[in-house]
Amino acid sequence: MAANAPEKETVLKRRILPRGLQKLIEQCLKIYPDQTNPLQVTTVLKYWLGGQDPLDYISMYHNAGDPEQNIPPHWHYVSFGLSDLHGDGRVHLADTSGGLEPRSGMGFELTFRLVKSPDTPANERPPTWPANLLQSLAKYVFQSGNRLCTGDNIPWRRPLDGSKDTNKAIQHMLIAEDPQLPRTETPFGWVDFLQIVGVTSEELEQASRWNGKGMLNLLKKDPSTGGSWLITDMARSSSVFEQFPETLRQLELDLEKEGSDLAGVNADFTFKELAKGALTVEIKTEVLDPDEDLSRSISSCNIKQESNEDTLEQSTGSASSDMVNPFDNPNIPSRVFPLTGIELTLAPYAAKFLMLAVRDRIRHGRHFTFKAQHMAVTFVAESVTGSIVNRQTPYAVLGSWVQILIPNRLVPRMVERFGELSTRSADGLKIPLTYEWPEQNLKFIIDNPPPELLNQQGPILA
Repeated sequence: MAANAPEKETVLKRRILPRGLQKLIEQCLKIYPDQTNPLQVTTVLKYWLGGQDPLDYISMYHNAGDPEQNIPPHWHYVSFGLSDLHGDGRVHLADTSGGLEPRSGMGFELTFRLVKSPDTPANERPPTWPANLLQSLAKYVFQSGNRLCTGDNIPWRRPLDGSKDTNKAIQHMLIAEDPQLPRTETPFGWVDFLQIVGVTSEELEQASRWNGKGMLNLLKKDPSTGGSWLITDMARSSSVFEQFPETLRQLELDLEKEGSDLAGVNADFTFKELAKGALTVEIKTEVLDPDEDLSRSISSCNIKQESNEDTLEQSTGSASSDMVNPFDNPNIPSRVFPLTGIELTLAPYAAKFLMLAVRDRIRHGRHFTFKAQHMAVTFVAESVTGSIVNRQTPYAVLGSWVQILIPNRLVPRMVERFGELSTRSADGLKIPLTYEWPEQNLKFIIDNPPPELLNQQGPILA
């Protein structure tokens, strides 16, 4: 029996669609079976043809919500292009990480949920600024090579909708799992759907210090802060801590008692070996006018969470103090090169994480990593197992991975010295800002690393 005209058209469309894209669209149709032709933002000049936008398509679906679960009607945006849609190498190469289940492209697509105002007409078209936001994030991922993960945070420092109204509270983002789109197997590997969640500055700050997944759980508890589906409302003017002050008090108590589950951030840095006894100069700790305007990138996204125990009622501490390889590729060299001393230069936007690393991680017997595109430096507590450093050899390099042992006796002094970094913004620090511990032959500099030295393989010997 011959197919009728609509069936023929459907079959033809499926034949034309790239196989990776077709699988993702089929997943969306399970949620929106009546929206076979959603409104879509399409890149005219594709990325593989020299275009600037890496996402081929961004579909915009109407989601009716669920009144019984206090989920309001909203727009649901879904990207296509961070995963491998074509499978022919035009954008993404095949996954060679050696895993049993390969990922497709970057291994994820981005989504975003934007609440509809109650008086929105039924035929109103969705705003396109979320599509621009997803495209900007995709550019960051492609340019930096940094994949996003659930619990990561993205400092944006301006309203997500691109408006000039600096009074809008929603100016940053957290990364969550999309509540309706599960991991999807495509012909070219698996794809996760990661949802962008708009948050306030205070929520971002506490997520950076504590635990991104834990913050998402707090936001889920009330519809006014996103509800169970973490729907962004650009009209929200107060943080979850302003609405529910008891949550902040409990969070502070847990941090002091258990420490932070944040195991690392992406940040630009350089390092070099110091000769034995090289440090004799005085310490400089100058600051400048905090109103000085310096532009910063979003490259301080969190790279790793150590624990799945992410609610306030449960311990926020990691159950493990073992070292974690910060690189996607598990194959790292086995030869260790000890260093006599080390000078680390860290970008100003990441300076505040020095306090978190020492006070909320090392002090609790854990480790913390600053990861650049091709290098990583990990601070290690004395009790951490599986590291390449110890009291006799406190500094060492393994391939492109630097490790620095922070002895217990040094922790209180570091916490005191780094105090200003947690109270001042990056824009309020006069750089270079230097911290030295001559008896340890250890030196930290807060400054913009020279571009020509970023991501070099191995140490720069003094």
